[in-house]
Formats: sequence, structure tokens, C-alpha cells
Amino acid sequence: MNATPAVSVIMPVLNEERHLRSSVRHILEQEYDGEMEVVIALGPSTDRTDEIAAELVRETASQRARVHTVPNPTGRTPAALNAAIKASRHPIVVRVDGHGMLSPNYIATAVRLLEETGAQNVGGIMYAEGENDWEQAVAAAMTSKIGVGNAAFHTGGQAAPAETVYLGVFRREALEQQGGYNEEFIRAQDWELNFRIREAGGLIWFSPELKVQYRPRPSVRALAKQYKDYGRWRHVVARYHQGSINLRYLAAPTAVCAIAAGIVVGAALTPWGFIVPGGYLAAIAAGSVPAGKGLPLKARLQIPVALATMHMSWGFGFLTSPRALAKKVIASRRPAVKAAAV
Repeated sequence: MNATPAVSVIMPVLNEERHLRSSVRHILEQEYDGEMEVVIALGPSTDRTDEIAAELVRETASQRARVHTVPNPTGRTPAALNAAIKASRHPIVVRVDGHGMLSPNYIATAVRLLEETGAQNVGGIMYAEGENDWEQAVAAAMTSKIGVGNAAFHTGGQAAPAETVYLGVFRREALEQQGGYNEEFIRAQDWELNFRIREAGGLIWFSPELKVQYRPRPSVRALAKQYKDYGRWRHVVARYHQGSINLRYLAAPTAVCAIAAGIVVGAALTPWGFIVPGGYLAAIAAGSVPAGKGLPLKARLQIPVALATMHMSWGFGFLTSPRALAKKVIASRRPAVKAAAV
């Protein structure tokens, strides 16, 4: 790999008028000497996203790092990623979301790590950071162990091989070898692609040196939908690949069942049943104290709401994930493709 290989940054976007310009600015201001392009895959947004993207195309037309767009009429993330990969041309492919802000040396560090480790994909920390009290509360919940367990890409950890990473910086050859993302995976498409890369003998590498600022969902309703989808698709993954589940993934659905049972018992049989939901509320209230250290009072008070929304929505999504969805996804299974022997 050359010292400064050319880089393609791909972005799937849908209704990102609030953050798109800032996200692209963080890309264009990267401390990186190699050639760079930005390919934005535009879903059917109902806000000003397309208008802002068109402005970015015009503004960068004469710059070293140019922005261009491709359509994604389905609005689905994996379809957007595949369209952007197809329209891009450089040997290193960097995935960025429309609400993600790369740290200044993100691309340079990722390229160095690809060279040092021999990995096919490297990624780092999803550093949640809010712009108002609610978003700060969600960010605190998303970066705490009581919120997300020991997930390294949320809470940090040592550099090491990983099952999957947040977003990812890929060697193009790995993406093309595997045929890109499986478009049946509306969520968890990163995990599925990284699974195939690992099955083919490739290395996925996590490093805390890589950090992407992430803007949380702006409302309880949006957060609940996000985490319900996470849980729903995590169950699809568990059915798709038996043995991929662990106790961390079972914590939220177990809590949902226990709390529901406690409420029913408490209401129908004995008040002792309310100990379970009461204990859960006490636990998240206590866990919110260290998680909210340094935040404004209004943000700290909303952390238990964010935690409960994340846990209950994820657990409900996991428990109600239909088998038919998993069967459809399993039917689309793509075998891992190993590189041809030289």
C-alpha cells in the first residue's frame, strides 16, 4: 500500500439536513495528503438534504476533494452503500454516516492501521455527543456500561481483532471480493459483511485511536424506533448465524420479560411483584449518576429515560422479531468468497 493511497468516502444519507454539511466539512478538513473524493448516496428525503448535497457538489467542484452524489431510491442503507461503492474509484473506502463527524486525523490513522495490521477493515469508537439536554442524556447512556454493556465501539477498549466495528475503513478489494453489502440486511449490514470477510480469512481490527463523533436521535420516539430496529435485527443475526449471541444481547429481552411479569403479578396477585420493575428503575437511576457526571442538571435527569427507552425498545424488538424476516434473510445468504491463490 502506498504511503498516501487515494481514498473514497461513501455516505448513505436520508433526512440529514441538520448534520450533513457539518459531516462533510469534517471529511474535507481531514489531515490527509492523499487524493480524496466524497460520494453521497441520496435516499428519498423529505427535508432539505438533497438541496444541501447539491450545494456541496457545486462548492467543491474546483477543489482537490470533490463531492458528488448518486441516487438511492429505496432509501435503504445497504443499497445506498453499494451504490456509493460502485460510483467511487479509490483503493481505500471510508464509510461515514450523515450524522457522523470524523476526528481530524481519522482517515490518516485508519490508513496507517490498515498497513500495520494487514486488516481488511478497521474501525473505532462511536463517540456519542449531544447538542442539547436530551441528546446529551442519550450520549451519556450510549457511552455507559449500564446502557450498552461492554461494547468496545461504544465504551472504548484495547486495540484488537473484532467481530465487527463501527462504520469501517475498508480495502476496496475486500468489498469487491465479497460483492458488497447484503441488501436484505436493513440493519446489522455491517456485522453481516464483516462476518463474510472474517469467514474468508480477513482481519477486522478495532482501535480506540479511531473516533467518530455521533449525533444521537433527537427525541424519545426516534430513539425508541432506532433501538427497536437494533433489537429486531440482532435477533435476525442470531438466527442467521447460530452461536453469535451472548449474555449481553439477552440482557434487554430478559429485562422486558421480567418487568412485564412483575407488573402482571403485582397487579393481579401480590404487590411483591412490583419489586422487579421497581428494582430496575432503581438500578438505572443509580447508574445514571456516574454516567451523567459533568452534565447540566436537565440532561442528568433525562438519562434514566434514555436508558429505559434503549433497554425496553431493544428488548421488545428482539422478542418480536418475526421468524419470516430471518428466513428471508437466510435465503439471501452469500457465501464468503476467499481470495484466489496466487
